[in-house]
Amino acid sequence: MSARRSDPRFDLGRYLESEREAIERARERLVEGLVAGLPEDVAGPVRYALEAGGKRLRPILVVAAYHAAGGGDGKEAGERGIHDVACAVEFVHTYSLVHDDLPCMDNDDLRRGKPTTHRVYGSGRAVIAGAALIPLAVLALARGGRALGLEGGEIASMVRELCEAAGAAGMVGGQLLDLDAEGLPVDLSDLEAIHRRKTGALLAASLRIGGVAARADRAVIEALGEYGRSVGLAFQIADDVLDLTGETAKLGKTAGRDVALEKATYPSLLGIDGAIARARAEAEAAVAALRSAGIDTPELVALAHYAVERDR
Repeated sequence: MSARRSDPRFDLGRYLESEREAIERARERLVEGLVAGLPEDVAGPVRYALEAGGKRLRPILVVAAYHAAGGGDGKEAGERGIHDVACAVEFVHTYSLVHDDLPCMDNDDLRRGKPTTHRVYGSGRAVIAGAALIPLAVLALARGGRALGLEGGEIASMVRELCEAAGAAGMVGGQLLDLDAEGLPVDLSDLEAIHRRKTGALLAASLRIGGVAARADRAVIEALGEYGRSVGLAFQIADDVLDLTGETAKLGKTAGRDVALEKATYPSLLGIDGAIARARAEAEAAVAALRSAGIDTPELVALAHYAVERDR
């Protein structure tokens, strides 16, 4: 059974541009309200990391899931609220990138087309800035939840989704598995376990948080999470392929880094064509999860295929 393709009438490029602009406005509001009072030794690298740009895929998925699950009344306060919630996920993702680039991790020099945070501010301040982004994310999420009119228990549910995905059972645990696997033989099941945690957990949480913010029922939230797990794996496989086939200038990060670090990747196990086929299959599985729950959303369908077909 094949999942439907993107609606050709849906303009994904325009949608991505519009949502990125809204997320940047929310980021600027939050930085002004939450970061401005911090000591400059912390505020400087935090701002630098957050202002570096990027695809903003995770926060866009939060917003898309929110609307797909029935959230939104068109009022400005609600839209501001869900974009604040979305930025909370981006804050956590940004902290993970800051730490991932450190000399004790991947020791990378370039991120989102700019020198990495530790290259500009030093490793110590980069570590502190990354750590500071975690509580800032929770504050942003709480602020957005209040703007949406959510109750304390509903905000707590979103915080739990975010922290579980980012913690030792999710992203942090996946990063540890990834470090431990460098230079060692890794089979396909081991590699999938790494990336289900390292990349997939936060992506799945993005969808689930959007569903919770919309006060969706449990079946819808679970379907959104299943979509997120498949899109997360598709996204990581595409990243592995781009690391081999892309250019540093276009990627905004150092191409060929996985090979240099002797990391196991999907192309190394399946070949480039096999990896691309697997990524496309995961995108199809993501869309099928939506269809199984009766979720009709051209945005999420298009984003599932974008995760695979992008060139950066």
